[in-house]
Amino acid sequence: MEILKALQLEGFRVEPLSKEIEEIEEIDQPDMITVALAKGGLLKDSIDLLKSIGFDFSAFLDPANRQLEIWDKTHTAQAVLVRNNDVPVYVEYGQAQLGIVGYDILRENCPNVAHLLDLGYGECRLSVAVKASSPYKSALDLPPHCRIASKFVHCAAEYFNQLDLPVEIVPLSGSVELGPITGMSEAIVDLVATGKTLKENNLVEIEQIFVSTARLITHPLSYRLNQDSLRERIEQIRASVAGSILE
Repeated sequence: MEILKALQLEGFRVEPLSKEIEEIEEIDQPDMITVALAKGGLLKDSIDLLKSIGFDFSAFLDPANRQLEIWDKTHTAQAVLVRNNDVPVYVEYGQAQLGIVGYDILRENCPNVAHLLDLGYGECRLSVAVKASSPYKSALDLPPHCRIASKFVHCAAEYFNQLDLPVEIVPLSGSVELGPITGMSEAIVDLVATGKTLKENNLVEIEQIFVSTARLITHPLSYRLNQDSLRERIEQIRASVAGSILE
């Protein structure tokens, strides 16, 4: 503003730009949506689903790719590639309007996000397992105050509380199967897909806690405000999922 006044004092004719700025602001800008995608087993199916509504993030599947954020070719959407546990965090804090993540993560972490849709793929189950040679045939057979090793501390504690069976949850971040093998715990609570890993380590399932599949989530405020035509995209995903079920 000071430069504008100085030019006017020197006799220069300077036209206000407010009209031009208003015209620029009136130009339709393409809506832009950010999607948080989880690394690992859900990624390919998630990319295929988004491709069905016109968003192509298949570059994430290239083994040579090192980018963690890419744009769709239409520049109307971008995706960030993050760890499973971080997908709802990016959505909750508003850095992504949509996210695709396993139900197990949502049950364990209880993030403040809106659960929109069961996408139907990536099915696995959270189960209680013990050594094959163990005398325990159900969760209620486990002795009170025994140790349960798990990455899913909240889910495990909630489950055994519902059974009114006091146990000690031993938090582990990996190789949970070693709990019963080494004698550190009587049982584990872990995700099971095919059961191959359990079998190879001489473990067996004795209870299923819940089934987990991929879920579509969104930021509650973004959904209410319908930012960037968000609901239109959600309905497109819903229709795509419904169509694949009918096929």
